[in-house]
Amino acid sequence: MLASVAAGGWLVREPVLVGATDLWIISDSITRADAIVVLGGGVETRPYAAAELWRRGFADKILISQGSEERAANTGDIVLHSEPNREKLLKLGVPVGSIETFGTANKSTRDEAVALREWSEWNAASAFIIPSEIFPARRVRWIFRREFLGTGVRIEVPSVEPPGYTRWNWWKTQKGLAAFRTEFLKYMYYRLKY
Repeated sequence: MLASVAAGGWLVREPVLVGATDLWIISDSITRADAIVVLGGGVETRPYAAAELWRRGFADKILISQGSEERAANTGDIVLHSEPNREKLLKLGVPVGSIETFGTANKSTRDEAVALREWSEWNAASAFIIPSEIFPARRVRWIFRREFLGTGVRIEVPSVEPPGYTRWNWWKTQKGLAAFRTEFLKYMYYRLKY
């Protein structure tokens, strides 16, 4: 009996995981915005998504999060994604005049949301597109919409597939498993803390 239950669970694991993934992943429809926002992290995904959206005419400006110059605990390397993101955008054909930074020492997604709200107030912005990978998109949308609540500013978060795994096979890769686990915990932390 136990072997039958285990075998049945093994056979239906993929449809169950795909169904759970479909419930977790959010992706907003996008419309023209004041700017496309590139958050810290996701250097292998976010600048490419932003450049593509810019090329397609969804915004004239791309904003890059200005991170803090903190050292990574495990390597001692300075973690600053602003310059690599700028370099990638330039290589992808985005002119220097279309790229700006926001914030001064963003350390978290919440810091980025607060900094973007300040930028929007100074620049009278009414809409932002914030591309994010499939698992962080839910948390990104939640914290930005929470921070912009009552402002009338529209936040759209389209999700993009990261390199190394997709929504259809993430549980088959170490990178996908780690990304889902990490993002699930971050989302719960954000909901409890903020």
